[in-house]
Amino acid sequence: MAEPENLIETLALERIEVNLFRGTAPDEQGPRIFGGHVIAQALLAAYKTVEGRVCHSLHCYFIRPGDPSVPILYDVDRARDGKTFTTRRVTAIQHGKQIFNLAASFQEDEPGVEHQDPMPNVPLPDTLSDQPGWGDRPRPIQMRPVDLQDFTKPTVAPPIQNIWMRSLAPLGDDVVLNQAMIAYASDMSFLSTSMRPHGLGWQTPGLQTASLDHAIWFHRPSRFNDWHLYAQKSPSAFGSRGFNLGEIYSIDGALVASTAQEGLMRYRPTAKA
Repeated sequence: MAEPENLIETLALERIEVNLFRGTAPDEQGPRIFGGHVIAQALLAAYKTVEGRVCHSLHCYFIRPGDPSVPILYDVDRARDGKTFTTRRVTAIQHGKQIFNLAASFQEDEPGVEHQDPMPNVPLPDTLSDQPGWGDRPRPIQMRPVDLQDFTKPTVAPPIQNIWMRSLAPLGDDVVLNQAMIAYASDMSFLSTSMRPHGLGWQTPGLQTASLDHAIWFHRPSRFNDWHLYAQKSPSAFGSRGFNLGEIYSIDGALVASTAQEGLMRYRPTAKA
């Protein structure tokens, strides 16, 4: 079996000016770049202009499909450097046009009161099977769904998903790399939560999907080489858009991050002969 893609190498950026960086995406991803790839690279570009502070939130919009056959330019705007918080805006450019933009906020480490939602009571990853990869290539993010769906023959199910995830590339304690991998993984499976009540899957004829916007709030540091539970739900689908919320927990139950996404879910069933 082929070796999984090394995301640390795939997401690496080249600095070509003080606030300008170049990245690439593997052609094997398909006709357009995976959304989590651009989120992770844009976050890494922002981090290259920040010192001593950690990202606590990011908000982004997908504007045009990314072209995996050409490099991506990431232009970082140093919007503000405050006493405690730093703000950055990142624009991803291909063929002279914006394909994506991101706003991120970074904070100095501060103590404070704490509380969190409890982690859902679900089977542990050691009792579950891996979700299949893309063709013959294993995923760089290992995934073990609690309720595995066959996307070629989807069935109607509640708008809820619980998936265990972890990075196969070694990350150590590097906060930046761990956040980038979580950002990458946070776009995996998310929109499919909206499809479940309608018996739709990625390969359903007549279904057009795309991420429209995405947000992440990082609550606590974690090591994404360990298993994390991605608990997802879809409160609404309307107007050819599916809305999804997620919570990412470390295996010991700590709430690491929260996510939100709205995606295009345009369904035009093909006429039967």
